[in-house]
Parts: sequence; C-alpha cells; structure tokens
Amino acid sequence: MDTNDSLRVASLWHSMHAISQQLSPTTGCSGIELLEADTFDLHCFQSLTVCEPGTQHMEALLKVVYELYTDYVLKNPFYEMEMPIRCELFDINLTQAVQKDRVALLGR
Repeated sequence: MDTNDSLRVASLWHSMHAISQQLSPTTGCSGIELLEADTFDLHCFQSLTVCEPGTQHMEALLKVVYELYTDYVLKNPFYEMEMPIRCELFDINLTQAVQKDRVALLGR
C-alpha cells in the first residue's frame, strides 16, 4: 500500500469511527475501535487534550495543528514514525498558527 492508499484508508476509517459513534443505539458508545482483517488489524486511537477551563478556540487550533502535522510531517518522505519531528516548515507554520490564535484570543 502506498502513502496515498494509507491516507485514504485512514480517512475512511476515521469517518466510519465517527459515524458508528453517532448511529449507535447504545448511550456512551465510543464507536468502532478495532477492525480485524485477514492481513492486518486496524485500531482507532484518539488522544485526549487537556487545557485550562474556559480556553477558547482550542478545537479549531487543534484541527490546524493536526492539518499541519499531516501536511508537513506525515507527507515528508524522510520522516520516520516514532522519531522526533525535525521539519522546518512544520515548525514555522506551527509557530504562526499558535501566534495567530494567541493574537485572536488576547486581542493583540
């Protein structure tokens, strides 16, 4: 499976997880967490993010961070999973996103 196929599977898997969570007749269902196939198992892991109570715009900022991560880190052919992120474009864009969010939050 090439990189594009992996991204398609991940996107489809995330969508299936989210839809199953919403359609479940069971209250508090967390959605599909494991798909077992003949040649692989596909697990869904969602990490929690903790912030100070009342923090505004956190969901939007986290979405931006995730988009930057997928665009500049995961699509980087030289990046290996479990290795420290060393990507100048990721660092620059992440800093800009955080500064932009801080300016919007603080009004300066």
